[in-house]
Amino acid sequence: MDFREDQIERYSRHIILKEVGGAGQRKLLESRVLIIGAGGLGSPVALYLAAAGV
Repeated sequence: MDFREDQIERYSRHIILKEVGGAGQRKLLESRVLIIGAGGLGSPVALYLAAAGV
């Protein structure tokens, strides 16, 4: 799976980190999570996961 131009622009900071890299970002994009509740903890978790590309 190659990254689209908009994905490279959005996730470039993740991709340049040696701990994440292209392979790690690809795993994040293919990941799925279940968040139970959207209260005080669920709302920011959903926001951060979406920003990370999950």
